[in-house]
Amino acid sequence: MLRYTVPLPMLAYPIYLWYRSPGKEGSHFNPYSSLFAPSERKLIATSTTCWSIMLATLVYLSFLVGPVTVLKVYGVPYIIFVMWLDAVTYLHHHGHDGKLPWYRGKEWSYLRGGLTTIDRDYGIFNNIHHDIGTHVIHHLFPQIPHYHLVDATKAAKHVLGRYYREPKTSGAIPIHLVESLVASIKKDHYV
Repeated sequence: MLRYTVPLPMLAYPIYLWYRSPGKEGSHFNPYSSLFAPSERKLIATSTTCWSIMLATLVYLSFLVGPVTVLKVYGVPYIIFVMWLDAVTYLHHHGHDGKLPWYRGKEWSYLRGGLTTIDRDYGIFNNIHHDIGTHVIHHLFPQIPHYHLVDATKAAKHVLGRYYREPKTSGAIPIHLVESLVASIKKDHYV
């Protein structure tokens, strides 16, 4: 549960964007990072500039209206967002009834990595997340736009066969995911 203890949620996402996961190279803020094609450099520079302006604006507002007000208005929603983002990401890679394989080094391949993710049903939140519950197809074919992920998943299920893990469905509120999250955090210690 350390991952959900303040201040970690406030810092986890920016740290991931800056350094990525252990063993991975490239910063999401560096236009010359190996993550991006040379044609994307201007877009990354623009994004990094906007992110820096936002950070500077938050610092300025802290002096103008006080850090407590900025924390209430921006910090609390941000913490909730990052904790939700972390839970969603975690659940796409953990918490299946059967233990998912974890490949490293020469064992890992793009296909193996994509097939060890899990689709999830987020109830009323599916549309808010642009159907990211269709995570397997998102990993296998990241170029498919979000508005085609549901159809692509339906089309690919029979091809993937036993390698596709059907998500448990929920009602409007995805309460069933809490059980998966808690059980997984107790037994899976690495992401």
